[in-house]
Amino acid sequence: MERRKLEYRVIAEGLEFPEGPIALADGSVLVVEIKGGRLIRVQPDGSKQVTAELGGGPNGAAIGPDGACYVCNNGGFHWLSEDIFGVKGYRRPHGRADDYAGGSIQRVDLDSGEVTTLYTHCEGNQIMGPNDIVFDANGDMWFTDHGKTYGRVMDCGAVYHAAADGSWIRQVIFPMLTPNGCGLSPDEGTLYVSETETGRLWHWPVTGRSEVGKVPWPSPNGGKLIGQATGYQRFDSMALEENGNICVGTLVTGGITVFSPEGEKLEYWEGPEPYCTNICFGGPDMKTAYITVSGGGLLVAVDWPRAGLPLLHQRG
Repeated sequence: MERRKLEYRVIAEGLEFPEGPIALADGSVLVVEIKGGRLIRVQPDGSKQVTAELGGGPNGAAIGPDGACYVCNNGGFHWLSEDIFGVKGYRRPHGRADDYAGGSIQRVDLDSGEVTTLYTHCEGNQIMGPNDIVFDANGDMWFTDHGKTYGRVMDCGAVYHAAADGSWIRQVIFPMLTPNGCGLSPDEGTLYVSETETGRLWHWPVTGRSEVGKVPWPSPNGGKLIGQATGYQRFDSMALEENGNICVGTLVTGGITVFSPEGEKLEYWEGPEPYCTNICFGGPDMKTAYITVSGGGLLVAVDWPRAGLPLLHQRG
């Protein structure tokens, strides 16, 4: 595995634990603020505009088939603030918020800022802490439910598939231990999911609408393991390259781990601090990687050596 330093440019700072970056065709980037409870549009000059007030803890985000932004809202965290890593008031999440009332999937009209809640439950079970989201060619969403940790209790997580119009939702994979990032291969034949606390990357063949092929026990979730972190690291959200490589936000050491579709660990890009939480690709050639460096409140840009996979519904 090759190790590299991230040579980055700061696009925006002062964000309240940014996540869920979406690079748009006009050069702007949407990010959520988990602590701020907002959807923010960052312009190429670094200026920031509030697109919507979301409340709770907005986490992953994606543009849907109707051009709206769909947000995984985890319901909010309790926050710790410390002066570490050269950052005054470095923030990190610790357990669920005192006013936590459950997670949800929200739809944001990017023109008006109107927010609609689509899902809070599936088959009578509350969605606990939805985290990351990706749309498929049918216009349906796959999203992870990371769950919540509170006191001595940790929720089992799950992966769901749902319609963008709020008409149906199905649990596809359960149980998982803190599922976080999710992505689809370029041909949409494979679903990838990373787990935070295990530092593992899993995959399943997509066999139909809301259906994946599963292997039997001793797989804990029916998936096949692609690879896992080196040493004590935790995995966060992900993006795919055009060639099918999987780029996973990596916590603790802080950076991006790149896996081939066959499971070879190709590269580790070392970031500036532990919370390199998410990555997306943009620019005219899809070779600009936008990375959320969340503890320090940064959105940074990196010249990536390969093109990212264009998402289906990115727009200006």
